[in-house]
Amino acid sequence: MNDQGTKRREWVKNAVIIFLTVMLLLTFFSNTIMNYSLPEVAAQYIQSGTITAKIRGTGMVESGDPYEVIISDTRIVESVSVKTGDTVVKGDALFILEDQEDETITLKEEELKKAVLAFETAILTGDISSSVWNNVQSGGSTSITTYQNKILAAEAVIEARQQKVDEIQTKINEITTSITTLKYGSADTSAEARALYNAQNAYEKKNDELTYAKNTYNALLTEYREAETYIKSYEAGSVSGNDLDSLKAQYDLAKQKLNTLPALIRDAENQVTSLQSEVYNLNIQVNNAQSALDSKTDNSGSIKNLEKEQAKWELELEEKKSLLSEAEEERTQLIKDIAAELSLNSEKDNISKLQEELAELRAKAIGAVVEAPVSGTVTSISITAGEKTGAEKTLATMQPEGKGFTLSFSVTNDQAKRLSVGTAADLVNAWRYDDIQVTLASIKPDTTDPASKKLLTFNITGSVVAGQSLSLSVGDKSSSYDMIVPNSAIREDNNGKFILVVESKSSPLGNRYVATRYDVDVVASDDTQSAITGGLYGYEFVITTSTKPVEAGQLVRLSNQ
Repeated sequence: MNDQGTKRREWVKNAVIIFLTVMLLLTFFSNTIMNYSLPEVAAQYIQSGTITAKIRGTGMVESGDPYEVIISDTRIVESVSVKTGDTVVKGDALFILEDQEDETITLKEEELKKAVLAFETAILTGDISSSVWNNVQSGGSTSITTYQNKILAAEAVIEARQQKVDEIQTKINEITTSITTLKYGSADTSAEARALYNAQNAYEKKNDELTYAKNTYNALLTEYREAETYIKSYEAGSVSGNDLDSLKAQYDLAKQKLNTLPALIRDAENQVTSLQSEVYNLNIQVNNAQSALDSKTDNSGSIKNLEKEQAKWELELEEKKSLLSEAEEERTQLIKDIAAELSLNSEKDNISKLQEELAELRAKAIGAVVEAPVSGTVTSISITAGEKTGAEKTLATMQPEGKGFTLSFSVTNDQAKRLSVGTAADLVNAWRYDDIQVTLASIKPDTTDPASKKLLTFNITGSVVAGQSLSLSVGDKSSSYDMIVPNSAIREDNNGKFILVVESKSSPLGNRYVATRYDVDVVASDDTQSAITGGLYGYEFVITTSTKPVEAGQLVRLSNQ
């Protein structure tokens, strides 16, 4: 029993010794074990120095002055006569369009028919002279100056004839006065003469009122009939004119007149009837006064001679009044002719215009070809055979002959300061291209970030096409920088460019090394190193390579440990 207890105690003691030994070994070698599980990194301190910077960028080749081929009609493309990259001269066929009867043609034909009908209706129903008709038919057009001269001439004739009428009327009035004197001069006929004079004045005034009332009545009646006629013509569709709103407004006015004029016509008619009765009674008064005056004197011989002379002048007066009336009618007709000729010529011009437009539409609808508007290269085609064109839709884009190409990309303001307009740029992988030459054309603020970026625009000549992607490098000035790192130290993610710096932290088991992120801006670079700026002191130990991917905050081990 004692031997068994002794053996058990020995075994427990040995187990405890082994356990403590293992724990001691693990404690002393845990740092080494962990280090071998960490990414091994190579690092170097940030340095200062110079960099011969080449600013690089990639952009899309664009046409310097593209020309878009567009047609305004909606048509179906029968065939495409060119392909992208073809060189054409002005007038070459680009697209063949299918023949079609365009709805626009039908509408234009209807518009032409209406215009012709309105023109013919105006001729047949209008009160125009044969000279106007002949002038319109021959295509003549009287000038405004000629119209004005004709109206002035007509006014001069009216004025001269009115003067003749006034002169004869003055003679008749003088003879009338002489006859009155002879008839009533010997006896005291002052009372009778005064009564006759008053009666005649009253008669003449009332007769003038009657004449004015008749004219008013006739004018209202004429206006009513014209309104009635216009309404019938408008409702029948025979009224011509281009301004539909104006024609409708005249129609509404005519209907209004039919409602208001009847009452005015009745009032005018009643006034005419009343005045006719008054004039009749005043005429009786004049005759009675004349009889009273005649009874007091008798100079029949002289009076008869004067009355014969008066009759002669009255015949002359009627003739001159007739001539005056003819002149006034001629002036009225002249004004109508002028208005008619202007209207007919306008309608005829409209017909000619519609005929030309219709002919042009028909020419486009049959055998239509879309021709190259300029000489140059077809850079893109936006439509295929069988597709329908849309109004103002681009069918193809051309690079006009003699016009160059451009390419643009953005750089920082610091990079832009090292460049100047006119500098030649190099193509990345230049061996792939034959005769391409690139020159910096402008340096302008980038509209996406004008405060910190510039947009570089290059002129390109040679064998390029719009849409081609090219990578460029430009600039060759050496500059000194305070912080330079190898290009392999520059990393980038969605938040921008950064470097990982090795920072040391003390622990009970020794120093630990942590990768810490610092955001930076790359201000210059060449093929091996880059100049950076950021929240750095300039003596940081920057990770350049690693055996495993390294993230910020991760423990690492240095390659010499």
